[in-house]
This record gives sequence, C-alpha cells and structure tokens, in this order.
Amino acid sequence: MQLLKALWALAGAALCCFLVLVIHAQFLKEGQLAAGTCEIVTLDRDSSQPRRTIARQTARCACRKGQIAGTTRARPACVDARIIKTKQWCDMLPCLEGEGCDLLINRSGWTCTQPGGRIKTTTVFMGLMSGGGRSFPRPLYHGHPR
Repeated sequence: MQLLKALWALAGAALCCFLVLVIHAQFLKEGQLAAGTCEIVTLDRDSSQPRRTIARQTARCACRKGQIAGTTRARPACVDARIIKTKQWCDMLPCLEGEGCDLLINRSGWTCTQPGGRIKTTTVFMGLMSGGGRSFPRPLYHGHPR
C-alpha cells in the first residue's frame, strides 16, 4: 500500500513538472525571451562594393539588470552595461575564437583580425531605446555579423 501511494505521488509530481515545462515552452513560443538571451530579428547584407560587405543586424534581447545588448563571439548577447558606457568593446569578447580584437582609434567600434590577416571592422552608433517610460542608450552595430 505504501509503495502504491509513493508511485502515485511520483507520477503526480512528474505530470506537474511536465505541465510546467509545456506552459513555459508555450510562453517562449509566443515571443517571450528567456532572461539573459538574445535572438536575431533581421540581417541585411550589402555586397555591392568589391572586397567589402556591409551588414546590418537587428537583435532582440531580454537582458538582466545591469546588462545591455552587445556582442559575444560574433553573436548578439547580453553584456555588462559598463562595457558599453566605457566603450571598451573588446571586453565583451566580440570576435570569434582565434581572432584578435582591437579598439578603433576613436573608440567607435572594433576590429577582428583573423590569423590569415583578414580584418573585419564593426562600428557602433549609439541610438536611444525607450522602455518602461524611460530612454537609455542602445548600441547599433554596423559591420560584419559572422
């Protein structure tokens, strides 16, 4: 009898966990992002100039307090807001593994140098994004999404 009660309790707990996961997945499907994550919304590339590609990428992020949308390993990511405020772009590890990161002289962006010498440049334009009745800086990246 005790074993039967324990099995029913275990089955009930498993069903409850399954329902919570299904409900959570449904919320994520309806446009909710998990905290600390980003997704690419649009990606436009212009290769009309020889040896040069200009790319514009728009991402949507659900960052935690103290974080802001940035770039880590060539993907949109939530990064420490201090990095954006101080324009220490290489601190967010924007380049791919094996690439070297250098700040542009005027700190308007960074370059990623591949071992073969190819250089990818990303420039940042600070725009304003509003949310919750307030406006705050939002980095807009123009360059080479990988």
